[in-house]
Amino acid sequence: MSITVRFFASIRERLGKGEDNIDIKGIATVADVWNKSAKIPLPPNVLAAVNMEYARTDQAVRDGDEVAFFPPVTGGAR
Repeated sequence: MSITVRFFASIRERLGKGEDNIDIKGIATVADVWNKSAKIPLPPNVLAAVNMEYARTDQAVRDGDEVAFFPPVTGGAR
């Protein structure tokens, strides 16, 4: 029983990994996923998604979910 965790862009670079698989035991929310996988405090501006849909850090997660973390996305110059 596990959750797939993906890290993108500057978060991936900061953590030195793009993906992780963690055991669901003791994991209830997106924030728990971050804490177990990243092992550093969750920055306030990080966005999260569960199964490719934006999610809050207090959203529940289940076995088999994919949780992704990425920095805020900004638009380019016109």
